[in-house]
Amino acid sequence: MSRTARQKTEPAPLPEIEAAAAAALERYLADIAGVRRRSQYTVRNYRTDLEDYLRFLAPKGVAYDAAGRSLGRAYIAHLQDAELAEASIRRRATTVRGWYAWLDANGTELRAEPGDSMLRLRYPKKTRRLPHFLDVEEAQRLVNAPDADTDGGLRDRAILELLWGAGLRVSEAAKLDVRDLDLTNLQVRVTGKGDKTRICLYGEPAREAIRAYLDGSRPRLATGAQAALFLNRGGGRLTARSIQTIVRNAGTQAALRQGVHPHLLRHSFATHLIEGGADLRVVQHLLGHSSPDTTQIYTAVAHRQHAGAVGDALERARDVERRRGSA
Repeated sequence: MSRTARQKTEPAPLPEIEAAAAAALERYLADIAGVRRRSQYTVRNYRTDLEDYLRFLAPKGVAYDAAGRSLGRAYIAHLQDAELAEASIRRRATTVRGWYAWLDANGTELRAEPGDSMLRLRYPKKTRRLPHFLDVEEAQRLVNAPDADTDGGLRDRAILELLWGAGLRVSEAAKLDVRDLDLTNLQVRVTGKGDKTRICLYGEPAREAIRAYLDGSRPRLATGAQAALFLNRGGGRLTARSIQTIVRNAGTQAALRQGVHPHLLRHSFATHLIEGGADLRVVQHLLGHSSPDTTQIYTAVAHRQHAGAVGDALERARDVERRRGSA
């Protein structure tokens, strides 16, 4: 390869980050690692995002503490031009504004022009995507897929019934202990995000499946005293990843057209409740959403499903009229 060809393929050197900006960044990372006790992976991601922003800033000739919202917008546009995923752009914008908020709170004088504060940087709006879900017949096929004549099948059916019947996150199902169940009142105590606990409800099919598992296969899976509800073959607590595999395999056994994962059952639970006329605030509590806006999306899913059913009915009626007209 010629020297000219090598020069064409070699990437351009990265802009050098201003020394003062690099020092401020190190103080911030030390604070979130040592004081806020963030994980090493979170600290690494913050470093990557902020170094990328500071390298974007370096050729502009603007000090990090003098950069304002207009440069923040330019950085977001730069990321959009690079065709980064929407979620990645939002995360980087959030990280940049969070860093400036920390700088402001920790004695750094931010010198942006009046009205151009980086603290007012707005994140790109999140595209609203309607979640997928299973209809009742598909969900029923899914929960019936495991072989109930085996220990693993009894356990898997109980897991599937509870995920669909109570709308649990996979991490919540994995954390359940036997003592969290109330089979009499069809309730389960769940530990969700932020270690917040809530009471979820489930139906008779889930109770029957759980009782069959508790009376049947769980005693054979357990090795000594074990608090966990769902056990693996070694008698230990089933992990969230293992539950994901169980759900995926059940979807394959049920010959469902779309890929199946635990959150799909959570979406299905919420959609079926809204379709059945459940109050939005009740669904919000059962799902453990902190804001009703998060739950509101399921009303759109239910309306879309209803509109599709109405459209199909109208099309069938038009077919009948056309046949009559041609007779």
